[in-house]
Amino acid sequence: MTVFLQQLVNGISLGSVYALFAVGFTLVFGVLEIVNLAHPAVLAVGALVAYTLLSTLGVGLPLAIAGTLLATGLLGLALDAAAFRPLRARRAGPLASLITSIGAALILVSAAQRVWGTEPLGYPPGIVPLRFFSAGGVTISLLQIVILGTVMVLVVALRLLMTRTRVGIAIRAVAENPETASLLGVPFNRVVAFTLFLTSALGGVAGLLVGMLFQGSVSPFMGDTYGLKGLAAIILGGMGDITGAMLGGLAIGVGEVMIVQYLSSSYRDAVAFGLLFLVLVIRPTGLLGQQRSREA
Repeated sequence: MTVFLQQLVNGISLGSVYALFAVGFTLVFGVLEIVNLAHPAVLAVGALVAYTLLSTLGVGLPLAIAGTLLATGLLGLALDAAAFRPLRARRAGPLASLITSIGAALILVSAAQRVWGTEPLGYPPGIVPLRFFSAGGVTISLLQIVILGTVMVLVVALRLLMTRTRVGIAIRAVAENPETASLLGVPFNRVVAFTLFLTSALGGVAGLLVGMLFQGSVSPFMGDTYGLKGLAAIILGGMGDITGAMLGGLAIGVGEVMIVQYLSSSYRDAVAFGLLFLVLVIRPTGLLGQQRSREA
């Protein structure tokens, strides 16, 4: 039982990072009804920006998080201006936006290779002190606490933004019905641009947390694996549902750790799609999804 609880803690720590990344996917889908396949590349850029801040500039973790949020948020604005807004102006369909996001991802990965190279990089040691806390035979590291705390702060801030602010209400209105929201005076393009800023910022911090959790794993290509798991998480939880994306990410993280513990590490990457298959057979709309096309 102690081993199970220990792995559950480890799985929640990993799953929280997947959840934060998946929230970005699902917000963009809720507003634009497209799957932004440039989001995994933003995660990689965020991890590499954080590497520069932590290793080259030697800033502390709080400043690295703030810098990564700002840098990748601005990257999201650039993606919207260069890739998505021109398509909206021409009333292009979701397929055109999907293909454009793939092209944007390739450009971002190529640019990251030119700046940071192709070899995996590791964050400097000592960003978070190596400390452990035990209770009832279960051990949790200070690093895991920092990761969980960062994710919780960002998710709570996102929830408050979406429910207590005018911009959050505008995002929800556009996600529900963009035509009606525009008729009521909601600035559609500005709402979409802010959504890309927000989701890219969250994706960048998810990349930073991945770099902290897995030393030596930061590279321009790291987004591919996490992109597939993020997609699985949002489908698992219900397309367009923020809470569902979080639950999907946690489920995948816990499932991966349990599979490694009780079966074999070779099955780790199959967990996301195994869970996805089971949920879609039982409940095709996902855990929290509903039978409607747009949902905030």
